[in-house]
Order: sequence, then structure tokens, then C-alpha cells
Amino acid sequence: MEEERLKSILASLLFAAGEPVSIARLAAVFDDMPRATVQKALAEMASQYAAENRGIVIDEVAGGYQMRTPKDHAGYVRKLLAARPPRLSRPLMETVAIIAYRQPITRPEIEQLRGVDTGGVLETLLEKRLVKIAGRKEAPGRPMVYETTPEFLELFGLKDIESLPDLSEFREIERAVEQANTGPVEGIETHPEDSAETAEPSPHEADASEAPADTAPATPDDNDNENENSH
Repeated sequence: MEEERLKSILASLLFAAGEPVSIARLAAVFDDMPRATVQKALAEMASQYAAENRGIVIDEVAGGYQMRTPKDHAGYVRKLLAARPPRLSRPLMETVAIIAYRQPITRPEIEQLRGVDTGGVLETLLEKRLVKIAGRKEAPGRPMVYETTPEFLELFGLKDIESLPDLSEFREIERAVEQANTGPVEGIETHPEDSAETAEPSPHEADASEAPADTAPATPDDNDNENENSH
């Protein structure tokens, strides 16, 4: 297959999917085409789109490739769609941050770090598909353990969990999300890059003892509000 023909088809596939698509899934569409060929074409497309300042970029996100709007176009996209992203209040952000940096982690361990009950918060995160139940811990009572999901990676524009920013950068993301909650912004389906644009992903090297110290506990009032929102 001609290179330009391949790129044209890949653009159609990414546009139609509307979500991150893995190299394996893309390569499976073609007969006997090596994954390396598909990956090379996608890399060239991403560079070309960026160099030509197009209205669409191709990013590697959540273990796949996805067409997304450029970050500097976010304001115009907001005005067109007038949609809100999943509401990520401070209790939600604190809890998902703990899970992201300490996963797999149990509810009692989360509550020990936050100092408040997290039942309602976890329920909301599960409903938003930002976290998932990933089995049970080999401990008394066999409590369930929680991990983040591909939707979490997509929301924050992360290639994989190893691309998590350090904790100080994550605080900047918290502030950006809180500001976004005050006005209409695009939802997950429209790729809200602006919620994570304050931090470039970097390899996470914080040790396990760093997360609880840097994650400020929510107040009981915050948690009560979140419990109400989850029902």
C-alpha cells in the first residue's frame, strides 16, 4: 500500500474512533501489515500535523493514538460545545491523586491518608470511570484495591501511568480543573487538554512516602458535599 494512502486511511480510522486506538487495533485493520509500518506512519503524521499548524493533532494517549484539538484552540471549542467536563472537586482530585500515585490501594489506606470517609468519593470516581476495582488485597478481610483507568489517562492527556507528573505539577492540574469548573468547558469526548496543560508529563519517581505528605486532607464539609453529589 502506498504511504500516502496508508496515512489517509489511518486519519479516517482515528477520526471515526474518537478515542485512543492502539497500534495493534490499527494494524489489525490491514492485511499482513507490520505494526512498525503503522507506527512509523502515525509518527510522521503527528509531526506533519504539528508542523502545518492544523486544527487537529495526533497524540499518543492512554496506550494508543488519538486525534485531539490543539491546546490553544480550547477556548473556541468551549464556546462551540458549551459542555462541562466531569466535575472534579477537591475531594475527587485528592482521592484520584492518591490512587494514581499509590495504586493499587485499598479504601482504608485512602481514608488513612485523607483523614475522612471516602465511600461517596470512590463511588463517584467509579461512576466517572476514572478508577476501577482491581481485585482484593491479600490482607485480613481481603479489602478491594483500586487503580486508575485508561479514561483517567485520556482525561489528563497521559501516555501511560509512568508519565504522571510529579506532585507539585499535579497541584497545578488541580488548580486548572477547579478554574475550569467555574465555566463551560469541553467534556472528555472533546479531549480537555487544558485541564492538564499546565504540566508536561514526566516520569514519576516519587516514593511511596511522598504522596500522603503532599496530599492535603479534605475537610469534612468537602467530603459531605461530595457524598451528596454522588447520589
